[in-house]
Amino acid sequence: MVVGEPVRVVIIGGGCGAMAAAYELSRPEHNGRYAITVYQQGWRLGGKGASGRGPSGRVEEHGLHVWLGFYENSFRMMRECYAELEASREGSPFGPWQDAFLPERDVGLFSRSGSPDWRKWSARFPPRPGLPGDPLPPGATSSMAGYLQQAIAMLRTLILDVDVSTPTEAPDGRRPADLLEAMAGWLSGGTFTGAALIVEGLALLSSALRILPLPMEAPLVRFVEELNIATRSWLEERWLADHPKRHIWEIVDLVLAIVVGSVRFNLLRDPRGLEAIDHYECREWLRLNGASERAVRSPFVVGLYDLALAYEDGDASKPALAAGQAIRGSLRMFFGYRGSLFWRLRAGMGDVVFAPLYELLRRRGVRFQFFHKLTNVQIPSGPPIQPGDRSHVEALEFDVQAEIHGNRDYDPLINVGDRPCWPSQPDFEQLVDGDRLRREQRDFESHWDRTFTSRRRLEVKRDFDAVVLGVSVGAIPHVCPQILARDQRWATMVEKVKTTATQAFQLWLQEDLSQLGWQGPPYIVSAFDKPFDTWCDMAHVIPEEAWVRPPATALYFCGVLRDPPVPPADTDAPYPHRRAEEVRENALAFLRNSGSALWPGAYDAAGAFRWELLADPTAPEAAGGPPGEQNRGEQRFLSQYWRANVNPTDRYVLALPGSLKHRISPLDPTYDNLTIAGDWTDCGFNEGCTEAAVISGRLAAHALSASPSLAEIHGYDHP
Repeated sequence: MVVGEPVRVVIIGGGCGAMAAAYELSRPEHNGRYAITVYQQGWRLGGKGASGRGPSGRVEEHGLHVWLGFYENSFRMMRECYAELEASREGSPFGPWQDAFLPERDVGLFSRSGSPDWRKWSARFPPRPGLPGDPLPPGATSSMAGYLQQAIAMLRTLILDVDVSTPTEAPDGRRPADLLEAMAGWLSGGTFTGAALIVEGLALLSSALRILPLPMEAPLVRFVEELNIATRSWLEERWLADHPKRHIWEIVDLVLAIVVGSVRFNLLRDPRGLEAIDHYECREWLRLNGASERAVRSPFVVGLYDLALAYEDGDASKPALAAGQAIRGSLRMFFGYRGSLFWRLRAGMGDVVFAPLYELLRRRGVRFQFFHKLTNVQIPSGPPIQPGDRSHVEALEFDVQAEIHGNRDYDPLINVGDRPCWPSQPDFEQLVDGDRLRREQRDFESHWDRTFTSRRRLEVKRDFDAVVLGVSVGAIPHVCPQILARDQRWATMVEKVKTTATQAFQLWLQEDLSQLGWQGPPYIVSAFDKPFDTWCDMAHVIPEEAWVRPPATALYFCGVLRDPPVPPADTDAPYPHRRAEEVRENALAFLRNSGSALWPGAYDAAGAFRWELLADPTAPEAAGGPPGEQNRGEQRFLSQYWRANVNPTDRYVLALPGSLKHRISPLDPTYDNLTIAGDWTDCGFNEGCTEAAVISGRLAAHALSASPSLAEIHGYDHP
């Protein structure tokens, strides 16, 4: 690099982590200091969040994507992105961000509770002040004590909801000495009995967390354990397993275990915070702190595992989730959201997130090189790299999957409804020998497609100065063999930080949910029958598609996909197709059997699914003509969409017990011109989600530019 010239940054990958790094490094306030080029396999950005437009402009996703109301970094980036596009001279085709992200307050869970029939539980979460991405109020922090106070307030509300005779206020010491005296009085018998005693105790505990100086372990532990005993005794005397409000019992049981465990394990003072219990499996830790077996098997916990896809090897019989991260995620989800608990995306993730980011980054001068498949990150040879050693990336090697006519940059977007979108297939007309590539049915996104037109090698100093490695951890063994051979920390990370395959399918239906027999709002549902335990009605997406005769609704389903006993060889080109066929059979089995518990109106008198409900974009009636004869019965499912996410970069990253300590941070200095980005890194919120990836991308940008400051990265609290 010549002094005064821009720092040449190569970003590899197009997922949320990579794009967040590109977004931060290309900010106008850097004044062009970083010349950024993104290298992407295939024709589209998005990583695990990629989506495309198929026939009739329908949205085709990797799975079900919703954002949560605590995604502060993600919403901030997208809100700024939409605003900057709107303010630019070119204007914006995307509209305001509020049109792209829709609040969703309803959530549903299913449980059999010992019965052969499914029972549904639903809740509407009230809006909370502010919106995700708003500037935080002065002095606002997300402390463990603050979350626990909110959890205790929720317990009081639940108990008051059951026993309306309970006083709503209890004595609250204003000074530590007064509070300790009140707690001692409560332990000796208290003023009230039954529910009133419990509510009084919860109020005292909340005050203790707020005003008592630490350390205060001994009296606090005793108080919490006695309060726990009193509350559980009251619950067990009052409710049996079939009580109509048994779900309140289960929620109180679980929250009590979290409060008790936080005090017993000294999580309020341990500098590691919740990381101190990440070696425990979540259910194991809850049991250690008094949670009943019924509570840890409740739909609330099952739903937590389902939403986190927390099944090792994709095996539903092997649930596994690190306790600290599970508690962190739950507390932020329920007590850290702003505006709405969930936020739906108006269209596909590619349309709402990655198309605007692509347009903005391109306007900022970021270059994109599509159809570049990374094959090797080269470092100098030498002995094993020890802690404290330093090395660097000296070259990057790619397979060039296709050449572009006229040696131009590939233009990846199409218009659907006057909005830029990613297609589900590349534009072969832009590619050299495009007709041949189309006939060969080239799968540019497949790890097992080994064909290429040429090879490209980038060298440090000549072609780049710094690298952001934004591929997923599942791809590291395939692109970083030299690093793994020399660096034991990386090798251990790849071994311990595991991933799982997932599966998804989508239906477009001619009748809406009420016609199909669904009761209640079209909320996001989890804890249902495996393998598609999580699903959602997506009727709001239909107007964004391009049907001549629009269907009434669309339904999205997802879940884990079990890995084979022996991993496929890199030369097993048909492997993705075989797994996709497996997903198709799983989806058909789901519709033949499980779906009747959800939408009885979708089944005829004999209990068979009404396949004619499926909207076929290739049928004559989709174009306004008379009904066709093709695709009758189950064959009509062939017109729908399904996929097996088995590529190394598509696999979901798990937060297994004992694994999180092996993650490497984007701030790690071992390689002086390399940083990493993605939801697999050590970023302060170590779980597979958009927010983790964006935090990681912002940390990667900080590693190269010292911007943004660590204090600006919400949720990152590592030393």
